Amino acid sequence: MHPQPPRRTTHAHGTPRNRLVYDRWGRFGRPVVLLHGPFYDRTMWWPVAAELDGNCAAIAVDLPGHGESARRDDLSGLTQHLATLVHGLDLQRAPVLVGHGESAALAHAFAARYAVQHVITVEDGDLAAVPEAYRQFAVRRSDPALALTYREWSSVPVGAAPQAHAGDGPFPHLRDPAAFATLIQGLVRC
Repeated sequence: MHPQPPRRTTHAHGTPRNRLVYDRWGRFGRPVVLLHGPFYDRTMWWPVAAELDGNCAAIAVDLPGHGESARRDDLSGLTQHLATLVHGLDLQRAPVLVGHGESAALAHAFAARYAVQHVITVEDGDLAAVPEAYRQFAVRRSDPALALTYREWSSVPVGAAPQAHAGDGPFPHLRDPAAFATLIQGLVRC
């Protein structure tokens, strides 16, 4: 019998008022926390998370007000809440954080306070370079009220964490999920 890839499971963390919903692939290995940008959701990471091997435990989080996570008016405690979620997974290793678009600010804020192995930033932008089969994973949903909640993200200073920028152009994780997974796996083995 051939080994099966890790299957996706969906979980919720926190109370109903501060609930974060996340998907998880794998139980062991270096945690890879995948953070979507504002107006997307955790499903944007499904193609690349499915490509990661047993050396990683991928966690794709719905940020507050996105997907199935509870909406919040105040995001000031989000870094700590994310750290509590990661710690609660009991993976015993510093994570790799991947921040898409403005969520790179959250990844860097996390790295400024907690141990991380790497921070990877991914650009947002035009979907024209993304193959048609993967465009369904990058559906942007406009929400003016949510825009007010996340308005300060672009002004957050980027910290000095070990980081990599993932390729040229927008959505490298959807342009070639296998290549993006290979990039992450290379960092995990460093």
